[in-house]
Amino acid sequence: MPRQFPRARLRTTAAVFTTMSALAATSLGTGFSAADPDSAEPCALARTDAHHSEGLDTWNAAYPRPARALDAVMVFLSFPDARPLATPQELTADHFPATTRFFERASYGRFTLRPHPLRHWIQMPRPSTAYAIRRDWSAAHRAAYLRDALTVVDPRVDFSRYDVVYFVADPDAPGVDSDATKVVNLTAPLRADGADLRRVVTVFEQHPPDRLVLAHETGHVFDLPDLYHRPVDGKGDWDTHVGDWDLMGSQFGLAPELFGWHKWKLGWLARRQVRCVQDAGPARLTLEPLAAGPGVALAGAAGAPAFGLGRGTKLAVVRTGRDSVLAFEARGPVGNDERACRQGVLVYRVRGEAQSGGGPIEVIDAHPHTEACWEDSVYPPLADAPIGAGESFTVPGEDVRVEVEGRTASGAWTVKITVGR
Repeated sequence: MPRQFPRARLRTTAAVFTTMSALAATSLGTGFSAADPDSAEPCALARTDAHHSEGLDTWNAAYPRPARALDAVMVFLSFPDARPLATPQELTADHFPATTRFFERASYGRFTLRPHPLRHWIQMPRPSTAYAIRRDWSAAHRAAYLRDALTVVDPRVDFSRYDVVYFVADPDAPGVDSDATKVVNLTAPLRADGADLRRVVTVFEQHPPDRLVLAHETGHVFDLPDLYHRPVDGKGDWDTHVGDWDLMGSQFGLAPELFGWHKWKLGWLARRQVRCVQDAGPARLTLEPLAAGPGVALAGAAGAPAFGLGRGTKLAVVRTGRDSVLAFEARGPVGNDERACRQGVLVYRVRGEAQSGGGPIEVIDAHPHTEACWEDSVYPPLADAPIGAGESFTVPGEDVRVEVEGRTASGAWTVKITVGR
């Protein structure tokens, strides 16, 4: 529980309202940090000013980097027009420890998200219906909601103690729309308790919530983009870009492990675990399953469990242009991918200048004429996208060919990548 003591307050109500009126999900400035040691890597795309750019040669210092343990406060907001049916403890259990466990697995134990939930409701000053909460929220209503929330929460929470802020609304209040959950970025940070408050995760989930939804939203807090395709009219398929293959595409995916590119961006892969294939001709390498880490069991080629993978090559990359690469990684039913529909080597394209939601990553289907797991997959045409053992595949539009030669006794995949003829 946050300790209680006198401290510096947020800006005045008038100043808060002025700042909140300028809220926009894509408006946060860049402000890059100094380059990491890995920035000289020839396959590392340069970071651009695109919102949540997939460039990773530098880290945007406006975002907390999950390379250490981070603390998250979870605040529960009720409304005068409804009496909560769930307790804060029940809503906390909807998201934790599942969210923490996801990130611990994805980071190979390098990152822990530590939740600090309040144990009581804090009532908002106006009815839930007054805020017109919905997915495409107006700036004025969103500003009013956050202004009121910060006003009532600030006396009870020391924001300087936390790296991540979750505002959880009563899911049973009549004006709460479960489709409105998102991260709200501030055009100018609020100064509270000696710390800058740059973004808030506003949670409007039903109880129980969508699977792994908080992990998806927390990914945005770490500068990861939306990978889904949103149809212009809101109708049609949203999962055509990456299907089941990354949490930032769909929290419902069968294989929601973060792409190796994202793990590299977040600092969870060491330089030695990324292979940049540059020279013409064949390059042979061994790819460990992306989701396997120390202590995670997986079936080897002979079916025997293997342990301790996690220090070898996890990601292979081929530069295809100034702002684009092809990435190769081994995926299968282990760790966060335990429900994966198919296994093999997954190929995807990364574009550093593409905006969040604008297709910064696209999975390339090695089996374009078939689909799989149509009862469970969020997008069956890409469920069987990986290249299996004994198969080869030429990437459409690129002079790059991939052959998966087989598997080792430990369960890793032996791969040959040929660039050019």
